[in-house]
This record gives sequence, C-alpha cells and structure tokens, in this order.
Amino acid sequence: MTLSQSHPDLSPEEYLETEKSSLIKHEYIQGQIYTIAGASDAHVTITTNLVTLLRNHIRGTGCRVYVADMKVRIESLNIFYYPDIMVTCDQRDTSFEYFKRYPSLIIEVLSPSTEALDRGDKFSDYQELETLQEYVLISQNRQRVDCFRHNAEGRWELYGYRANQKLELASLNFSCYLNDVYEDVSIPDTFNPTSV
Repeated sequence: MTLSQSHPDLSPEEYLETEKSSLIKHEYIQGQIYTIAGASDAHVTITTNLVTLLRNHIRGTGCRVYVADMKVRIESLNIFYYPDIMVTCDQRDTSFEYFKRYPSLIIEVLSPSTEALDRGDKFSDYQELETLQEYVLISQNRQRVDCFRHNAEGRWELYGYRANQKLELASLNFSCYLNDVYEDVSIPDTFNPTSV
C-alpha cells in the first residue's frame, strides 16, 4: 500500500464522517489524510491466510480480528491508521463502530513502498497504544516475519522467524508454521528488492 497526501486540515470528526462514504481508504495523521493504494496478490494472500488462522484460533474467546478495513485510533497522537490485521481482546473496543483503540496485536504485510514507514514512524506511533503487546511485520518477498514483543520491562524485543520455523504470537497464545502463512504465495527464487 502507498500513501499520498490529500485534503489537508480535517478534524478527527470530519475525517471519520467523510471516510464512511469514501470509495477509497485514507489514513489520518494530525489533520492530514493520505490515500492508501491497493495491494499485491502476495500481500492479499498472506493477509487472508493469517486472518483465517487467527480467527479460527480466537473463536469464542471474546477477542476480535479485523482486516484492512478497520481503523486503529492513536488518540494521543491524533492519528488513524488502517493496519493490515488487528486483534483486540479489550471489551472497551466494542463501543467503537468505525475504529478501535485497544488492540493487543497489529500486523503489517510489508511492501517496498511502505516498509520504511511500517518499520519506522508507524511502529513508533503504534507504541503509544497502551494495550499493544505485539507488532508483527511480514515480508511478501521471502518467508520472513519480524515480531516485536513488549516485555515486562517496557521494552520492545525482536523475535525473528524464517522459512520452516514456527511463528509464535504470545499475545494470543497462538503458533503456526510460516509455510501456513505463505500458503499459495509465489516467492521468487532470488530475492530482488526492486521487484513488486
């Protein structure tokens, strides 16, 4: 997904109202809105695979999984993002229809145009969410997952997963093999960062 600036200086309320009827999605960063571009086949397939696995795992627990069309609100920074996948287990989120404020897990599938933002500013912004326990970045060009886990000392620790390894998400007591995440995804034999 790609961001490009559009329509400056909206209030959060104006943004939420216009987004309800918009044919395209926009993220909101301190009064500025940014158009989100479409996603690749690999991006959509990885997202679908993981949402299916997570939904089956959390069924009946009171947790909810959201994909791509649900916003997360970072109120302290005046930001709304559309994570690729978000899970909330906090009952306070049931009162918000168009966004969530208390996710425990956020997952972004990386693309060349968004990787720097997802690893940098977005990760920094997501750290303002008091309930966030894990932030996961998934490559679509190779079997690689980086899971940042909030530890007891308040620091973010990196857990890296590679091909044929088992992905562990402590926030949901969930695990699966990376082969399941990447099922039906064509990965090039040689990784070329300029492709896709």
